[in-house]
Amino acid sequence: MSTPDFDVQQLSDRFTLRMFVEACNVLEDGEGTLKDIDLGMLGGAGFDPPPFVRADRIGLDNMLASLERAELEWGETFRPPLILKRLVAQGRLGVSSGQGFYPYPRPDIGWDDSPVKLESRGQVAIAWLDRPPANSISPEMVAALRKLWDEVTDGGVVRALVFASANSQLFCAGADIKAFTKMDETGGRALVDQMHALLRAIERSQIVTIAAVNALAYGGGCELAMGCDIRVAAQSATFAQPEINLGIIPGFGGTQRLPRLVGTAKALEMNLSAEPVGADEAFDFGLVNRLVPDHELLDTTLAWARRLAAQAPVAVGLIKQISANGDLDAGIEAEKDAFLEAFASEDAREGIGAFLQKRTPKFTGK
Repeated sequence: MSTPDFDVQQLSDRFTLRMFVEACNVLEDGEGTLKDIDLGMLGGAGFDPPPFVRADRIGLDNMLASLERAELEWGETFRPPLILKRLVAQGRLGVSSGQGFYPYPRPDIGWDDSPVKLESRGQVAIAWLDRPPANSISPEMVAALRKLWDEVTDGGVVRALVFASANSQLFCAGADIKAFTKMDETGGRALVDQMHALLRAIERSQIVTIAAVNALAYGGGCELAMGCDIRVAAQSATFAQPEINLGIIPGFGGTQRLPRLVGTAKALEMNLSAEPVGADEAFDFGLVNRLVPDHELLDTTLAWARRLAAQAPVAVGLIKQISANGDLDAGIEAEKDAFLEAFASEDAREGIGAFLQKRTPKFTGK
């Protein structure tokens, strides 16, 4: 008895396309976020690269053409999802165009190797955080942020700057703890001073700044977002100030800007418990200005940036300067001193050591 010809490639293509259609259906039905679906398929099913990353690499226009052919040959279960058609119509074709389901940096000349990449789009620019694996804030990262900020302000063209992540799985995981362990008090003070000086310059400038928070924003990442004028968050975003777990305190404004945004009670809860806050709760408490689906984050943020870039620069600068009033400076100075005091404690050495050794810390109150 003969068996029918078995086309392995055709079977693989059918499986891959059908899985992509189902991933889009789950996304369109609101049953999972872009990140959740890709992480689930990667970690749970071992599908590497996961469906949306794979589609961006292949090209969404190519995926659309393949599904149109598959629908004719194999039936309506391969009908191209509406979200795919819409993204292709918008010119969001994936890696090749700089944006598909996920965004992809296209840095200006000379910024390819920087941990923060500058991408200029007329009066709007993007500062892409790109320091794998976690975009953690180190002396190198702070220097790159300052260099980018100085170029943007000196150029006189940019009126709105977006802070975004080149890593689809996180915004910024916080300070580089290993780098901190190599610093003495003088080095620690210098880093804290430099980061605070940058954030205060951002708050007082005529340039509007917007954080596009795509996923995890912990510690210094949350503080960088809070230093911006506007925060737009993806549905999968989470925020936290976990420093207390290391026996230290927030050092880049977490004790000062957070209460101003969410109120003293919620800020104390976040700073003392270190518990993460999801995007919905962050929006409810005022930490986030807008909440959007993951795949709409960059487009929504850029629309905000273009709108605010058209406002009168002098008026923008004055509003920001008045809003960033002097009492914040006094609070920041107090936070700097408290951070360095906590950082020099025995509990801090225990907490940081336990973190690096992946064990539970034993604090003694010294």
